[in-house]
Amino acid sequence: MLEKVLATGTLRDAPGVPERVRRLFVTANEVDVGHHLAIQQAFQRHVDNAVSKTINLPEDADQDQVACAYLEGWRLGLKGVTIYRSGAKGGQVLTLGVDEDATAREFFAECDPGACRL
Repeated sequence: MLEKVLATGTLRDAPGVPERVRRLFVTANEVDVGHHLAIQQAFQRHVDNAVSKTINLPEDADQDQVACAYLEGWRLGLKGVTIYRSGAKGGQVLTLGVDEDATAREFFAECDPGACRL
């Protein structure tokens, strides 16, 4: 099962995982747009500043789906909505390979002139 999860990044199709567990351990890409917005709205109600939360859409999301997400965010009174459509950039913003060291990633994210990979 671990090999399947490492290869796909999700429990969705991992063999032997009960449905109740699959529903608890989902990735941002598996969360419905409405749920992303509801989470942001729940938090937004309790702060004066805007809340930053990315809504992840699949690569095949079209302009209408993006527009609907922004419009629904506006209807919910959100101060800002960020959409990221998978594959929209040459390199994903939040990826960490199986063999990649998270500490090194943080070091390079600081853009040390001698080591910056950005």
